[in-house]
Amino acid sequence: MVKNELEKALELVDSEIKKSGISRREAFKLAGLGSAAYLMGGSEAEASTELRASEATGKILIIGGGLAGISTAARLVNTLSNPDITIIEPNPKSVSYQPGTTLIASGVYTKADIDYNTSDFIPKGVTVLKDRAIDFNPESNSVALESGDTITYDFLIVAAGITLDYGSIKGLEEIGDAYSSGDASKILKVFGDSGVTSVYNIDSSVAMWTQMQKFIEKAKNGQKVKGVFTDPETAIKCGGAPKKVMYLTNARLVEAGARENAELTFYPDGGKLFGVKEYADAIEKQFIARDMKWNFNHNLIGVDIAKKTATFDKHWQEKGAYDKDLEEYAMVTKNLNVEVPFDFLHITPPQKAPDEIGKSAIGSAKGWVPVNKETLQHVKYNNIFALGDIAAVPMGKTGGTVRKQYKVLVDNLISVMEGKEPTAKFGGYTVCPLITDIGKVMLAEFDWTAKPTPSFPLDPTQERYLWWLLKVYLLKPMTQYGMLSGKA
Repeated sequence: MVKNELEKALELVDSEIKKSGISRREAFKLAGLGSAAYLMGGSEAEASTELRASEATGKILIIGGGLAGISTAARLVNTLSNPDITIIEPNPKSVSYQPGTTLIASGVYTKADIDYNTSDFIPKGVTVLKDRAIDFNPESNSVALESGDTITYDFLIVAAGITLDYGSIKGLEEIGDAYSSGDASKILKVFGDSGVTSVYNIDSSVAMWTQMQKFIEKAKNGQKVKGVFTDPETAIKCGGAPKKVMYLTNARLVEAGARENAELTFYPDGGKLFGVKEYADAIEKQFIARDMKWNFNHNLIGVDIAKKTATFDKHWQEKGAYDKDLEEYAMVTKNLNVEVPFDFLHITPPQKAPDEIGKSAIGSAKGWVPVNKETLQHVKYNNIFALGDIAAVPMGKTGGTVRKQYKVLVDNLISVMEGKEPTAKFGGYTVCPLITDIGKVMLAEFDWTAKPTPSFPLDPTQERYLWWLLKVYLLKPMTQYGMLSGKA
């Protein structure tokens, strides 16, 4: 985005901010957006956040060249007087703006709006190896690469992101593991022109917009159609994303005058619409107002693309035998396979750490890299840190979380490099701009307390046009010019 486009976006946001009685400067300050000065047209120097210069030295290896990895590298370059940083990243499109896929899938963005070259954002002086880490030996401070090479480090940062586990769903085995950016050929081949979609890859989100329009056209022509939207049992990128897709499908149906012919149903594995009660209550009201249905405790286990049916494991608990000693009933989990027909199916695949990391010496039983949730330092190896989707911290697999984490990580890594204890603490902040309609967003901010932590003096449960402007126009340039330069 060129500067005049950014200025136009800011003018749009300004007009809405003023309606709320908040100045732009106050808004950015309250939101903690960091690089406000730069976004408002100031110099790069003005945009710099507080960075303490350090003479610390050491060979730093970063696994993953996505948003988390490059933002961290950039901040280290801004901080260290003599940085020695290498990034391992096989994908030349690794920093593509993933939060924009829901907007592609609903016809708001195009692929060109969020797909760009990683090389354009590599900090000066940082070495990038187009390779994949396949084995970790933390005892010898070394990593084996797919090319056959071995690279050593003094300090390791793991920012490798997440794997989309389509292959664990019966009927989708051919896809196997996939990623949010990069090759989507297997996904597109298996899904075909069936109405099966997934927003979790850039190219599959492009295909989703095509399928959504066909679904809407059927409804517009008087056909009674069913849309099915899933949410798996695993942790996922941005817990609000599966609901955003459903909201946007609803919005486009309404826009086409075809909503009455479509049944839209959300099938989450869990028993809540959101992890924070205040937002869950608001979402329930929004669902009811839009005649969007939901069925809790349904985990997608199979898809028959030819028959256009989705199979769910429906699970619930019932009272079992009475325990006289404990004076209570044992609870027994019951399961039932439920087959649901669809015309349009959005799959949120189970998600996990890449096997080469999750099953390695630096991984854990659950796959994620185990770190102290506040310092982001590995629980066993003091010279290893992790952030982003792959880090084993409660909640927070979002870009908004990374915006807070990478600064904490850099502060703590430098402390360790200087022979000190890490003292900076990540408080669990995350944010989900929950798109509820074309032109409406509920800005869900929260932390580990599972309570709303709004940055603005506005009711956080309300849908607002202001947050739509923030989501559509400002978050991407803030990411590009702020986070990826280590400043936002």
